[in-house]
Amino acid sequence: MSDTFSYLLMAWLDPGLLGLTALGVIAGIYIGAIPGLSVTMAVSILISFTFSWDINNALALMVGIYVGGVYGGSRTAILLNIPGAPSAVTTAFDGYPLAQKGEAGKAIGLSTVMSVIGGLIGVAVLAATAPHLADLALKFAPRDYFLIAIMGLLLVSSLSGKSLARGIFSVALGATIGLVGMDMVTAQPRLTMGSMELLGGIHYVVVMIGLFGVAEAFYQLHNMAKVPVKQNVDKIIPPLNMVLKFLPLSLRTSIIGVVVGALPGTGGDIASLFAYDHAKRTVKNPEVPFGEGAYEGLVAPETANNAAVGGAYVPMLTLGMPGDAVTAVIIGALVIHGLNPGPMLMIETPYIFWFTVGNLALANIFLLIFGLTGIKVFSKIVEVPKAIMIPLILVLCVVGTYSLNSSMTEVYWMLGFGILGYWLKMFGFQMGPIILGVILGPLLDESYRQAMSSVGDSSTHFLLALVTNPLSLVLTSVIMLVLLGNTPLKSWLYSRFKRS
Repeated sequence: MSDTFSYLLMAWLDPGLLGLTALGVIAGIYIGAIPGLSVTMAVSILISFTFSWDINNALALMVGIYVGGVYGGSRTAILLNIPGAPSAVTTAFDGYPLAQKGEAGKAIGLSTVMSVIGGLIGVAVLAATAPHLADLALKFAPRDYFLIAIMGLLLVSSLSGKSLARGIFSVALGATIGLVGMDMVTAQPRLTMGSMELLGGIHYVVVMIGLFGVAEAFYQLHNMAKVPVKQNVDKIIPPLNMVLKFLPLSLRTSIIGVVVGALPGTGGDIASLFAYDHAKRTVKNPEVPFGEGAYEGLVAPETANNAAVGGAYVPMLTLGMPGDAVTAVIIGALVIHGLNPGPMLMIETPYIFWFTVGNLALANIFLLIFGLTGIKVFSKIVEVPKAIMIPLILVLCVVGTYSLNSSMTEVYWMLGFGILGYWLKMFGFQMGPIILGVILGPLLDESYRQAMSSVGDSSTHFLLALVTNPLSLVLTSVIMLVLLGNTPLKSWLYSRFKRS
């Protein structure tokens, strides 16, 4: 037990590790705030610098960047309606309307506190239930991922604003974009129109920057006469009663974040989508409607995407399977340093597990400190004249897109999606369902085909597997209940039950 505590507090008591964790969090916040500069890229680059370092120093810096980067995406999402990362897409839905009302400082302050709460819950779950959650994650078969993708697509009713028809069109458009490229099973070109440039597909970050960043810049051009809103930055730290009010919702969405984060191949972006949908379905009477500046719409995704960090470490540390792209890179770092990620890690080098748990908790404390500083300066971004801001947004979008793969083709695609997004925005379409389709379309396609292959391409056996496997049966039941809840049958059954 004493050894466990010493491993847990290692990063807290060592000045060098303390400093590296703090440095990583600061760097992560600013990297995450820039669209196109992903945390995965930052950690990947870091490996080459930390190759000869002590493993503890390398892990401390990586953990700091990971925690800071996941949070950093929310800042530009709130201030500019440009999510710094896919996991902050849903943050923009209500965060940006709050900034337009002059409440950017309060919104960023609340998102910081809730991110830390979500992050600490994720760490606590990692420490307490890692082996059990890892066993559960291993039981997910391709058909279960198919069902999760279906559940995700049902979120379209939550993200489509006032028109479900427009939402369905948008999610179908996004799924089509997500399927462009080589077929993952047959390697045949799909929807590429003969273009070699499209064989690798279209990166969803390119779509996201175009639809949110460039489209927003064009939309601002359309409204040049509108005077920038003066931001109230007097009260950045949210009052305790406000935090307590949203605590039950943040606890629920944190659990969603941990569970989704623990599923290999998912991550904070899908976790935040599920959490936003959960908030919209369970919070019946928000003070402000969702999509118009509801604080609940800000709390849910911010707690979930940071809680997903702890969840992503569960399969990585216990099974050697990455929960998301960042943990996949960190596995590489562990291997480079001669460690063996997987079930033997807990037996051969248990200190790595407990050191990581303690380091994640420390990174969240630093996130609270650094996240609540510099907000006054950040909030002033919204008040910058449009003649200066719009060119800056466009430059940021071009630099961010080019930095992904050093490809001018992706820059052209990003600009094309910007024009498409502006046109759709003018006709009242929401951008969220398109991103939802781009993210979930490939997961739906791949998991369905793997599931069908596992049952010999028999539709009958596939359908039977959905109701005979306990885990699949639970997921199928949830989907049926959600569908039932969106049909007039629900009201009819309720009225019949009430009369009886």
